[in-house]
Amino acid sequence: MANEEKIGFHKGALATLVKEREEVVKMLSIVESLMQAHIKALKDLGVDLEKEARKEKKKGLDERID
Repeated sequence: MANEEKIGFHKGALATLVKEREEVVKMLSIVESLMQAHIKALKDLGVDLEKEARKEKKKGLDERID
C-alpha cells in the first residue's frame, strides 16, 4: 500500500471516528437531561437523594466487610 493510500485510510478513519464521538456526546447529553429530570421529580416528591446515596454506599461497604 502506498503512503498516500495509508494516509487516506487513516484520515478517513479519523473522520468517521470524529462523527461517532459527536454522536456519543449527543447521546450522553440526552441521558444527562433525562437523569436531571428524574432527579428533579424525585426531589419534588420529597426524596432525599443524598441520604439515599449515603445509605447505598454504607450498604455496599457493609457487604464487602461481611
